[in-house]
Amino acid sequence: MSQEYRYILRIMGTDVQGTLKTSYAVAQIKGVSMSLSNAILKKAGVNPDLRVGYITESDISKIEDVIREPAKYNLPIWMYNRRKDSETGKDMHLLSADLVLRTKQDIDEAKNIRSWRGYRHAYSLKVRGQHTKTTGRAGKALGVKKKTLMQKPGGAPAEGGK
Repeated sequence: MSQEYRYILRIMGTDVQGTLKTSYAVAQIKGVSMSLSNAILKKAGVNPDLRVGYITESDISKIEDVIREPAKYNLPIWMYNRRKDSETGKDMHLLSADLVLRTKQDIDEAKNIRSWRGYRHAYSLKVRGQHTKTTGRAGKALGVKKKTLMQKPGGAPAEGGK
């Protein structure tokens, strides 16, 4: 650990605090979970308990290479976030902006084909089978306003109020 400590470093386009342990720092990247993060560090040969501020540039490049091409390093397919893509039929792992864009495209496609899931998305309802009788009410009507709030500033009641 003779190398200089860095407080902020960049991994796969994401700024990461140097105080985090390496496994948590890699999991900060959008599209990388904790289990995938641990598998990536194991394949790259980096200690997951080391603070990320102490790792070298060569370790960062190894980590980025494993993240970019997980199939090359024989990571299990069930860890990928895009298996059997509808367009290509391949198993892929998407990160950051690509992941957000592809998710939005999937939701728009479900809306266009008028599937039940697309219908639920279109009407801002729960999609995954949750109960809706008592939960998920945020953003709807706010309730009844009191008479005192309905009065004009001069003290006279508002029109239509009693």
